[in-house]
Amino acid sequence: MEQIKFYLDEHIHSAVAAGLTARGVDVLTVQQAGRSGLSDHEQLSFALIEQRVLVTMDADFLTLVKAGETHAGIAYANPRRSVGELIRALVLLSDVVTPSEMTDHVEYV
Repeated sequence: MEQIKFYLDEHIHSAVAAGLTARGVDVLTVQQAGRSGLSDHEQLSFALIEQRVLVTMDADFLTLVKAGETHAGIAYANPRRSVGELIRALVLLSDVVTPSEMTDHVEYV
């Protein structure tokens, strides 16, 4: 099964990226991509071009989705989750959902 690739918004703790990478998950952060400070629309467009599911805690992305913005998928993280809980939720998501199933889909993690 093809694995999901993640793109972590700038508000997601760097330990999440490290934990996912250690578990063999393909992850790219906004900082690694050199895209810090860009608009939500630009971040979502980049994630679509790169075919990466955006991981975020920013509800503004949900507004873009409601407006009809096409995307490769959004994993909307509960801000109260610990780093470990978020890592486990994203690993599970990558194990059971394909990239095509995530297209234009929001998964609450």
